[in-house]
Amino acid sequence: MNARLRAVYALVAVLALAWLFPVIWALLNSFRSYAYTAQHGYVSFGGWTLKNYADAWERGNFAHYLLNSLYVTVPAVIASIGLAACVAFVIARFSFRFNVALLGLFTAANLLPPQALLIPVYRIFRQVPMPFWISSSGSLLNSFLGLILVNTAFQTGFCTFVLSNYMKTLPAEMFEAAEVDGAGVWTRFWRLALPLCRAPLAALAVLEVTWIYNEFFWATVLMQDSSKFPITSSLNNLRGAFFTDNNLVAAASVIVAMPTLIVFLVLQRQFVAGLTMGSTKG
Repeated sequence: MNARLRAVYALVAVLALAWLFPVIWALLNSFRSYAYTAQHGYVSFGGWTLKNYADAWERGNFAHYLLNSLYVTVPAVIASIGLAACVAFVIARFSFRFNVALLGLFTAANLLPPQALLIPVYRIFRQVPMPFWISSSGSLLNSFLGLILVNTAFQTGFCTFVLSNYMKTLPAEMFEAAEVDGAGVWTRFWRLALPLCRAPLAALAVLEVTWIYNEFFWATVLMQDSSKFPITSSLNNLRGAFFTDNNLVAAASVIVAMPTLIVFLVLQRQFVAGLTMGSTKG
């Protein structure tokens, strides 16, 4: 191994350690008692306990806030990826005058920061009437539907961009043969395009769950009732008036991160399987 390669490996190792250090440090201290670290300092070893996780779950009311996050995340992810797949299929497999313009329209929402659209989105949501069984405010404000719609709107563009570029790489002859055999547009989309897009669909599912699950900006703006906030807001319930138990917050952060980690582990096999599809094609 030459000196240049050893230097590259050393640099990568240092960067990986710097990247993982905060996560490892938080995970380590989440299993330590605050009394022990207050006496011996955080640069010590001992004071192991599981009490932080039980206290964080109870004091943060995680069960309630986790359901709130699920009410928003699951429909928003399904809607954004589903709509994006439909639009991407039309853009990739059909040629028409406004093909590129349509793709630009869907990706335009990702070019602006959400803060720039805060006031118009808030005013629009306030003026849209909704039945009281959906929203207690009589509008899209303070409703899970409002958060689902705004997250879907902002995430569909990115998903469309990724899926359209992937679908353009699929062999056109395959779709032409299916059309000759009498397959309609829906059949070509559902039976051909989607199965061949398992890799980007799995990757997008992981990314979208992470982004929407951790999103807190729109919840703060559009929600008037704090009991409807997502799980990320539960971390604020663990802050004391005069001091903060960092070990307790670390345990709460680990709990909050678990759903996205589980989603990644569940979809990892499908993601790898989708990537290797067609790799042995001669």
